[in-house]
Amino acid sequence: MGNLRRYFGLEDGAAYTGARFEHLGGGGDRLGVADVVTAEDLVAVQMLSVTVPERVSLDLLEGDLGRQMSTLLRAIPRELDMADAEAGEIERGSAAEWAWNLLAAQHGVAWVKAGKLLARKRPRLVPVYDRVVRCVLGSPSSFWLDLHRALRADGRALQHELLDLRERARIPRTVSALRVCDVVLWMAHHEDHRPFRCPGHGTLSV
Repeated sequence: MGNLRRYFGLEDGAAYTGARFEHLGGGGDRLGVADVVTAEDLVAVQMLSVTVPERVSLDLLEGDLGRQMSTLLRAIPRELDMADAEAGEIERGSAAEWAWNLLAAQHGVAWVKAGKLLARKRPRLVPVYDRVVRCVLGSPSSFWLDLHRALRADGRALQHELLDLRERARIPRTVSALRVCDVVLWMAHHEDHRPFRCPGHGTLSV
């Protein structure tokens, strides 16, 4: 719990930049902008140490790519937690997977940036999955579906544990259970790994 509080600046010292990821500009899933990619979203993903290439950014803001993303985002529930979702909301062929594939296919984006941008737009449904999380948890055939099963197992024990941890750490309720999980994993990785031991070093989602 101490690591979680330190990340969000609730102990001595400044918050990590990633603490602004979900809150910058009021959040990527707030009414009015939930179904469009905004400049604030592109800045927010920089808080997790990635940058969307300039041409892709312009296409998301002003071009056909942005219009395609808006169509897909309208089909992805805004207020649905992954633990409450049916597998169909995130499995192969879902709007969420189509959106991820669309982003990942753009030059200079790939899977990490695509996942972080989609997590900004749907923080309750789509988790951050990057090289750090992969270093900690491995490379499942479908991280989304494996996490979905884990959150729902045993009467949704893991979901309840993450929400309880958020409450005990006095983290804002606008921080999703998925993001709590990501921060806990990142902080444990950050403290336990040395640069030469970890293939994820240099791509930490801070």
